[in-house]
Amino acid sequence: MDRPQLTDKLSRLLASQKLAVLSTNREGQPYSCLVAIAGTADLKHLLFCTSRSTRKYGEIKDDPRVSVLIDNRSNRESDFRDAFAVTATGRAAEAHSDERERLLSIYLAKHPHLKDFVSSPDNALIRVDVTDYVISTFHNVWTLPLD
Repeated sequence: MDRPQLTDKLSRLLASQKLAVLSTNREGQPYSCLVAIAGTADLKHLLFCTSRSTRKYGEIKDDPRVSVLIDNRSNRESDFRDAFAVTATGRAAEAHSDERERLLSIYLAKHPHLKDFVSSPDNALIRVDVTDYVISTFHNVWTLPLD
């Protein structure tokens, strides 16, 4: 697949999937959890919201390197032929000020039911600055670096 095909496939996946698996790190031990995800149109940022009291928030503060796994599996036999997964790697940080408002509008367009959750002063909107995407099927792997 060429870059435009990979970008299109990635954009469609991000638009269709509401959940992803976030992986963080603490002292060399990985930790993964589900997050409600949204992405920016330019694919440069992934967004999720979390309470500042969560393990993932503390781990991001200590080590901002993260990966995010998004996939389209349906737990059917056809997944062995049709499923694909995308791993985004990058650095995560809390969004602040004007940037937060702009990113929050993107996030809430996808997850309007989470408005009360993201509006709580105890919660943070996290922005992942993606460095690259690795797109894989059972038979192929492509890397889409972001410049």
